[in-house]
Amino acid sequence: MEKIPMTASGFDRLEQELKQLKTVDRPAVIRAIAEAREHGDLSENAEYHAAREKQSFIEGRIQLLEASISRADVIDINRFKGSDSIKFGATVTLYDEEIDEEMKYQIVGAEEADLKHGRLSLTAPISKALMGKKVGDTIEVHTPKGRRTYDVLAVDYI
Repeated sequence: MEKIPMTASGFDRLEQELKQLKTVDRPAVIRAIAEAREHGDLSENAEYHAAREKQSFIEGRIQLLEASISRADVIDINRFKGSDSIKFGATVTLYDEEIDEEMKYQIVGAEEADLKHGRLSLTAPISKALMGKKVGDTIEVHTPKGRRTYDVLAVDYI
């Protein structure tokens, strides 16, 4: 079984989501199914079908989370503090020359990636290009939108 690299905070988020699904969402959907069954004919009961679909999603997500948690390789990023090169868990501030904008990303495992919250998967092209680089380095990344150039402005382990 292949281990999945993960930050401690990402591992905690997955555990919290799993707990929420098992203790709150799963019981709620079971109640919703029971209520919908009381309404009679299940073949034309939209509430029943919607609840069963939600139950299917919840059960699938629980299985995925349990598998990810069991395979997690939690990496303590505090051991990298003081390092000037980019490694797993680094929070990197970049400057995009093309759009004249700064952006900040933390490089995390694929299971905890969330671009809206600045968490970039270790497997993303930009993350791969950043590995081992230092402040002042420039990287070139081939993205679906074409070639992009970024300057590394800061590297932190927070």
